[in-house]
Amino acid sequence: MPNQPLDLYNPINTLKPVDDDIWIGDGPIVGMAMYGTSIPFTTRMTVVRLNGGGLWCHSPTALTPALKAEIDRLGPVEHLVSPNKIHYAHIQSWAEAYPSATAWASPGVRERAASQHIPVTFQADLAESPPPPWATDIDQLIFRGSRYMDEVVFFHRQSKTLLLADLIENFEPRKVTQSLRWLLSLVGVADPDGKTPIDLRLTFWGRKAQARAGYEQMLAWAPEKIILAHGRWYPQNGVAELKRAFRWLKTSP
Repeated sequence: MPNQPLDLYNPINTLKPVDDDIWIGDGPIVGMAMYGTSIPFTTRMTVVRLNGGGLWCHSPTALTPALKAEIDRLGPVEHLVSPNKIHYAHIQSWAEAYPSATAWASPGVRERAASQHIPVTFQADLAESPPPPWATDIDQLIFRGSRYMDEVVFFHRQSKTLLLADLIENFEPRKVTQSLRWLLSLVGVADPDGKTPIDLRLTFWGRKAQARAGYEQMLAWAPEKIILAHGRWYPQNGVAELKRAFRWLKTSP
């Protein structure tokens, strides 16, 4: 194993097809300040080509020249999407590379970026329902109930793919150093039983009814695939994985 705490999903900074008109791009490792230390996370973005030919980019990763060349061959970048308040780091660099694109803000992301002294300009806000530019391609909801953050969840209808950022994390033990495996298992984000990390789950205490409403809507979409921002994603058995990962919602309060 290389001398780093987490193996990358190589090749990185390149597009990988998921289905017709939808791709993922695995990015570099980032460090997240958690539990009094810095925890390494793999990163992943999703690109959807809308019916009109424009590109919709979910949680963009670092924009390298090679990745930009691939993106430009697919079509014009029209939408840059922050799914929650901790997924925004590369929005501004993409916005500068694609000045005609609209940067969409998730709940609380403007305040979060300001508190971190990171300049990001958003032109529009994500809401409970999809806006007209992608309403025929992608459905969405705001997964509510957390005292810490709301996440905007998306469903690409054509490929039956659910897009999540942090509501499920699924780190593979074989890709993690021994010193990190115990922590990931403790937090509840180790494959094959990845789920919402326990610190985020605790923020739903007493408000799980709101979260259950979002969960029931995701089930109603009947996803076949679930793309995650962190760890191994699910190319099949989407509904079964949802039921497994969100079983914590069945407990009270």
